Amino acid sequence: MATQREFQENTKERIREPKQYHVIMLNDDFTSMEFVVQILMDIFHKDALSAETIMLGVHRSGRAIVGTYSYDIASTKVNAATARAKAEGYPFRMLIEEA
Repeated sequence: MATQREFQENTKERIREPKQYHVIMLNDDFTSMEFVVQILMDIFHKDALSAETIMLGVHRSGRAIVGTYSYDIASTKVNAATARAKAEGYPFRMLIEEA
């Protein structure tokens, strides 16, 4: 019969947190600021003030990190945002980069 110590040694596993990825929004001259703010609020769950601050950062700097997530979540959010932009006729672009 295994002792308590042997049991503990055999059950230790290496649990790693998933890698994190930045979702980066890129500026363009065609996507409306209102649309960007709405995407940030609806898909990235930002409040109105944060969404507007991020949108202005993208507008001024050309790009901004809008959130950091596991790859699956980042990818889902980017796909939802770009699909919505495409449906509205905007050339909106986002990137996913390892944090």
